[in-house]
Amino acid sequence: MGARSSAGASQPGGGGRRPAGASGAPGARLAVLDGVRVLAALAVLFYHYVVLASAWGEPPEALFPNAHRFAVYGWLGVEIFFLVSGFVICMSAWGRTVGDFAVSRLSRLFPAYWAGVAFTSLVLFAWPEVRQVTSLSDVVVNLSMLQGGIGVPHMDDAYWTLFVELKFYVLFAVVVMRGVTYRNCVLFCGLWTLAGVVAPGVDNGVLSFFAVPSSSPYFIAGIAFYLMRRFGPNAVLWGVAGTQFLLAQHHVHARMIASLGRGAAGQTPAWPAHVIIALGFLLMAAIALGALDGVRWRWLPHVGAITYPLYLIHMMAGLTVIHHFRARVAPVPLVIGVTAAMVTLAWIIHRFVERPLGRALRAGLRRGVEDVRAQSPRRPSLGLLPAQPSAPAGERVPARR
Repeated sequence: MGARSSAGASQPGGGGRRPAGASGAPGARLAVLDGVRVLAALAVLFYHYVVLASAWGEPPEALFPNAHRFAVYGWLGVEIFFLVSGFVICMSAWGRTVGDFAVSRLSRLFPAYWAGVAFTSLVLFAWPEVRQVTSLSDVVVNLSMLQGGIGVPHMDDAYWTLFVELKFYVLFAVVVMRGVTYRNCVLFCGLWTLAGVVAPGVDNGVLSFFAVPSSSPYFIAGIAFYLMRRFGPNAVLWGVAGTQFLLAQHHVHARMIASLGRGAAGQTPAWPAHVIIALGFLLMAAIALGALDGVRWRWLPHVGAITYPLYLIHMMAGLTVIHHFRARVAPVPLVIGVTAAMVTLAWIIHRFVERPLGRALRAGLRRGVEDVRAQSPRRPSLGLLPAQPSAPAGERVPARR
């Protein structure tokens, strides 16, 4: 990629060099990030369909003796999603006001999510084989994406990650309010790291709620990797990323128990999970240094665009379909067929729901934010804040899960 853009060079505290070979061409897109999303989404889907016994009625390892040994680590796709999210959210928030940031996040997350909740609920109502929808009010609350905070069951167990993402957005919104600068981002990384280390040992509900120590290392590392890409690597940023890598490794055992259950986790070697996390960090470091900028396959952005709706619809609906047809279709063709069906439906949601509804929601929210600004007296102190430069044109990538 070429020289750092003037926006990046003028940023206070940004004294580093951009990685050699990093492209600054207008309209360029980090397609490799879409590739990472695709791999992460398929890993999670593979894990749910090949490892979870609820759909098959018998131990999946007997049905997939070879594939099961790899699929059992597919839950790590969530951690990779969080790494990418930290990188992309820091990039997309640069130069935005908190209102613009909120509009961007809400219009990005909710259209496909509403479609996912509606689809999953209809499947569970029609075929209450793996899980039943016990209350219509639960479906309604799920539409808010806030069910994780008030104890309402998720329509799909995969939705727990969205509530973690929302916590990250709320915390990073504080950075946006103060101005997304190199210094503020590094300060945010340090404070959130401290919160994640302190929270398990103190009795503070608010701190524990926002610290999310098993997930925060991935978001924080993603932010550090984006700062490396924008300003160049240095000892501080490598220290931030390295610390998060060590903390992430610490939480592997607990995450294995949460994903597989204590019995299965005890029988599953942990070293591959540690290796996969290391590879994820190395991959993001390579992206930060521009080593993978040559990956510009035109199909990657199109496939990457459907990873979010695919994640939203694949789990409970897919397991229900597998359960319904397991006696009539062999396991391997059934998994392939359900995967193909979910990918197709994810594309339909993206094309006919997410894109048009997202545009409409974004326009409506922008008008609402403008109304709030027009009716709110401007505080004199805000005029003293320097305008934040926007992200370089070559690094403007739509933020996706």
